[in-house]
Amino acid sequence: MVSSGGRPMSKHARSHTDDLRGVTQLAVEATRGVTALAEEMHATIAGGPAVLGQPLAAPARLLTGLMYGAVCGVTQLVGTGIDRALAQLAPLLGASVPGLEREVVRAVLNGVLGDYLSETGNPLAIEMTFRVRGVPLELARESLRDRFPDDAGGKLVVLVHGSCITDLQWTRNGHDHGAALARDLGYTPVYLHYNSGLHISTNGRMFAALLERLVAAWPVAVDELVIVGHSMGALVARSACHVAEQTALAWRPRLRALVTLGAPHHGAPLERAGAWFHLLLGISRYSEALARLGRIRSAGVTDLRFGNTCDEDWQGRDRFARGHDPRCPLPLPADVRCYAIAGTLSTTAGQRLRSDGMVPVDSALGVHAEPARTLAFPSSHRFIALGTGHMELLGSSEVYAAIESWLR
Repeated sequence: MVSSGGRPMSKHARSHTDDLRGVTQLAVEATRGVTALAEEMHATIAGGPAVLGQPLAAPARLLTGLMYGAVCGVTQLVGTGIDRALAQLAPLLGASVPGLEREVVRAVLNGVLGDYLSETGNPLAIEMTFRVRGVPLELARESLRDRFPDDAGGKLVVLVHGSCITDLQWTRNGHDHGAALARDLGYTPVYLHYNSGLHISTNGRMFAALLERLVAAWPVAVDELVIVGHSMGALVARSACHVAEQTALAWRPRLRALVTLGAPHHGAPLERAGAWFHLLLGISRYSEALARLGRIRSAGVTDLRFGNTCDEDWQGRDRFARGHDPRCPLPLPADVRCYAIAGTLSTTAGQRLRSDGMVPVDSALGVHAEPARTLAFPSSHRFIALGTGHMELLGSSEVYAAIESWLR
């Protein structure tokens, strides 16, 4: 591949045109969505009081339909024109290997809108892949042998990031749990990169299939497989284990340990707050249109309300509706050493240990008010990191010491 300046272009480069087209597509859809929202509110207010039967509703709908329809039409024309212009400019815009800032912005967009980006074929949607230092792995034996000429051993650790972040963010304050395990215990680290806006069970199914391909193509026999999951990533890992057990995938018997960091095994309050916001906006007919804003949350985000890990937890249900925990209890994978690490902003053990700022301590440790839902982490397989926030779990020396001692 050659750039417009005649220089060879990395096969891992990402087209600037694709990114601009994705942003344009998103902006056009956002404009149309806001226009529809304004139209509905305008028609509701102009229609008159509900107690009088809204006598002006029909004329208001006719007027607003003409006015806002014209806005949507112009918006679509502008979007089409920009798309054509970008196609012509593509050779001049070129491509480059994305930097951390660009990767983080894209990861956040996927976390919030990832299901929509995927459904609409937006170029900003992330496709699941294994990466090392941000470079995708080609799952073929010869290619993997070339990528790992000296360190493709039989001990493999796969690290799965959380919602709205990227695999590059495993490095925090100069520390990376995967790299440290390679240095101290001889593991080869591989990092999953995925669209965290999709349903957790959807990502779990794709992860299970992709891991099967990785293990089959690995240059040497994989004797020991370990998965480390942060936040949502731990739920994706548990879902993948469930799929692997149901379909008898070859990697499942090789799984020796599962380590979860700040995992919302039983949900996170932030998503529950979003659900209440949606409910409250729908109380009045004048604010009812604004309740659509509450439906911007991706499937991945709404799965975090209770910690959904299986298709059955959400299929056939309105994921925005209030209600009780619908999950069928999913136990920890059998014959696997499972560990749970929770962070807390509390600095002393004598304080009430609430959360790491995102996930409650009990949820991260798998503890539930209903005994049937409590996950069976042995007490010696649980660790609470004091004075440690949700993202700080990735760079904590105390957290790593616990992981290293367990896996040793």
